[in-house]
Amino acid sequence: MAPQTEVGAKAAKVAAVAAGASAKHVERESASARLLGAGSAGIAELLVFHPVDTIAKRLMSNQNRITSASQLNSVIFKSHAADPGFVRRFFTLFPGLGYAAAYKILQRIYKYGGQPFVRDYLSTHHGGAFDATFGKGNGKAMMHATAGSMIGVGEIVLLPLDVLKIKRQTNPEAFRGRGVLRIVGDEGFGLYRGASWTAARNAPGSFALFGGSAAAKQYLFKLEDYNSASWFQNFVASIAGSSASLIVSAPLDVVKTRIQNQNFEVKESGMKIIARMARVEGPASFFKGLVPKLLMTGPKLTFSFWLAQTLIPAFNKVL
Repeated sequence: MAPQTEVGAKAAKVAAVAAGASAKHVERESASARLLGAGSAGIAELLVFHPVDTIAKRLMSNQNRITSASQLNSVIFKSHAADPGFVRRFFTLFPGLGYAAAYKILQRIYKYGGQPFVRDYLSTHHGGAFDATFGKGNGKAMMHATAGSMIGVGEIVLLPLDVLKIKRQTNPEAFRGRGVLRIVGDEGFGLYRGASWTAARNAPGSFALFGGSAAAKQYLFKLEDYNSASWFQNFVASIAGSSASLIVSAPLDVVKTRIQNQNFEVKESGMKIIARMARVEGPASFFKGLVPKLLMTGPKLTFSFWLAQTLIPAFNKVL
C-alpha cells in the first residue's frame, strides 16, 4: 500500500503543478530573511557594479553624437579623459559613492525585501480574484508582477538620494562645493523633481522585473513553490526579469535621467525634454544607452536580483 500511496502523492503533485499554483498560496519568509537577503544583494551589487552604472548614466546624459573613440573617452571620463594611465581614470568612475551606497542598499532592501510583503497582502486579500481573472498559475505570476509594480511606484521616497548620485556621476559642477546638508536645505522638495516620471518608469519596469522572473519559474521550470528554485533557475529567471524590465522602462529612464542631471536651477519639464528629444535627436534618442544597459546594467540587475532570490529563502532556512 505504501508504494501506491507514494505514487498517488507524486501524481497529485504533478497534477497540481500542471494546473498551476494558486495565488492564494505563496511562499512566506520571515521579515529578517527578506531584509538580510535584499541588503546583502544591494551591498554586493554596489561593490561590483558602481563604475558600470556611472558609464551608463553618462552615456544616457550625452546629447551629442559620438563619432570617435576620443569623444567616447571624453563622455565616459569627462575632465579626466586626458589623465595618464587607465587605472587612474578608472577610479574617477566612483563619484557619488556615498550617495550610491545609501541609495542602492536602501533601494534593494525596499524593492527586493518589500515586494514579498505586498505580495503577501495581495495573496491574502485578493488571491482568489487573481486566480479567477487569470487562472491558476497565471494568477500567481500576475500577482508577483503587480506587487512589484506597486512597490516600484513607492520607490520615489528614495528619489533625493538617486538625484544626488546621478548629479555627482554626470554633472558634478552642479554641487559647486556645497555639502549634502547645504544642498538639501537649499533645494528642499526640488530634490523630488522628476518624481512623476520616476513613478511612470518604475511601474512598468518593476512589473516586468518581478513578472518576468515569476513567468520563467512558472512556465519554463514548472515550479509551484518559487522558493524551491535552484541557484541556476533563479539565475535564468533573473535574466528574464531584468531584460524585460530594462527594455520596457528604457524611454522613460532616459527622460528621468535628463531631468535629474540638470543644474539645480534649471526647471525644464519632462514634456519639454521629450519634445526636444523627438525634434532634435529623433525617436532613437529614447533608447540611448539601452545597449550598454543591457550589456552592463543588465548583468548588474540580474546579479542583485539573483542574489536576493537565492539568499532570502536561504536566510529563511537558517533563521
